[in-house]
Amino acid sequence: MITAIVLVTCDVSRIPEVATEIAAIEGVSEVYSVTGDADLVAMVRVRAHERLADVIADALSKVPGVTGTTTHIAFRTYSRHDLEAAFSLGLD
Repeated sequence: MITAIVLVTCDVSRIPEVATEIAAIEGVSEVYSVTGDADLVAMVRVRAHERLADVIADALSKVPGVTGTTTHIAFRTYSRHDLEAAFSLGLD
């Protein structure tokens, strides 16, 4: 699984609508409204690099109200949840 973190800038009057439209795109797993330089952060998870272009360049960036994107590709995932599952003995 390839994970991309997409920082999205958008028309501030459309943040909720843009977030909803981005969240509906296949390959987008979550969208967060955030503070800072970006208005939204979208988590994109796909099985092939070629799909990144389909999701980000061909769909996400063309949502009305999106004014810019910056994409970061994850090399590795470090998650407390994943580590707990890996070392779990199956006991409650």
